[in-house]
Amino acid sequence: MSKSTIKRKSKTVSSKAQTATLVKKRADQYNDPNHNYLEYWDGRDYEHASEEIAIKRFLGAKTFKNAADIGGGYGRLCIMLRKYADKVTLAEPSKQQLDIAKTYLKDYPDVKRLLTQADDLKFKDKSLDLITVIRVMHHLPDPAKEFKELARVLADDGMIILEIANYAHGRNRIKHLIKGKKLPIEPVDIRSAKNRGKDEIAFVNHNPKTVEKQLAHAGLKVEKVLSVSNLRSPGLKKIAPKGLMLVAERILQPTLAWTYFGPSIFFLVKRAK
Repeated sequence: MSKSTIKRKSKTVSSKAQTATLVKKRADQYNDPNHNYLEYWDGRDYEHASEEIAIKRFLGAKTFKNAADIGGGYGRLCIMLRKYADKVTLAEPSKQQLDIAKTYLKDYPDVKRLLTQADDLKFKDKSLDLITVIRVMHHLPDPAKEFKELARVLADDGMIILEIANYAHGRNRIKHLIKGKKLPIEPVDIRSAKNRGKDEIAFVNHNPKTVEKQLAHAGLKVEKVLSVSNLRSPGLKKIAPKGLMLVAERILQPTLAWTYFGPSIFFLVKRAK
């Protein structure tokens, strides 16, 4: 099924989803019929491919029994996860996104769709040996409850791939250096003043070192780090071939990892021992 067909169908999703009440407001934006997360990814092929490169680098030739993509939206990464796990669950707090996923994943009926929130996961203790949490942390100013839940459902020998929106990226470091200011430890709210006034869904960038400490408090440990989407730039994407950018991305992800250079940081997380 073509992407355009999926978009048309997604616009017919009942507006009742907009009024669905969740424990917290985090998923409201993604239940709004006027907000189409599928369309958000138009023109972001480089970013999508960069994230797949990072996940594949972490997973290598490993295989898993039960995987879950937490906050996975319409299932963008679930198709790839099927190559690594016997069972894949799209765990998402937005009813609208799960409805779109029904169409997007039409050819993959084995991917289970589950309405659940990251701070109250509907999984049994230690039932998942692979968990991905991609493009979720920017909605979580304080992820303590979510990290506690991830630790609860993670199998003893399981692994989590966690992505964070990185405030400590290269450009911000230069800006703070010029101003003679230290990088903030706490999450930085990057919403516009207008959206803050409307009490819109949280949107923050994190300090990676702070997130590592928060994970440790939940009994989790960062084993590996990758710097991702290092060449994310609207101007660069207009002039540079995507293939060339991705060749560079493969080289830069591990090379720049220790500097936290990219706008996205990927952590490979396991239980602390």
